[in-house]
Amino acid sequence: MHEFSAASQMVDLVLAEAQKRGVKRVLEVRVVIGKLSFLNPEQVRFAYELLSEGTILEGSKLQIEEKEAQVKCLNCGFKGEITAEDNPYYHFGIPVLKCPRCGGEVEIVEGREFTVKSIKVEV
Repeated sequence: MHEFSAASQMVDLVLAEAQKRGVKRVLEVRVVIGKLSFLNPEQVRFAYELLSEGTILEGSKLQIEEKEAQVKCLNCGFKGEITAEDNPYYHFGIPVLKCPRCGGEVEIVEGREFTVKSIKVEV
């Protein structure tokens, strides 16, 4: 359900921008989904297709770029990707929000975003 809400906001945003510019039809929407947003790209795509029916987005392509999580260690200054703890109980890797180098506290720099990167239209 998290994905449906996010896709709904994205569709509303794209439709509003298209309306401002007098767009006839949207051909393609490119989005960036950060791994720490915990949005499932296939579920976002499914919701997008449902929500675009009967609008100028119907039939458009949704291109999804996934972005890895990047952190900065507040202790040693490490900058980079985080690791995931593989726990069979959860059926997917759980991100470990600690420094892979020293185990210290980290600040999330990237990976939480859900951003519309570009919109290809027909005017």
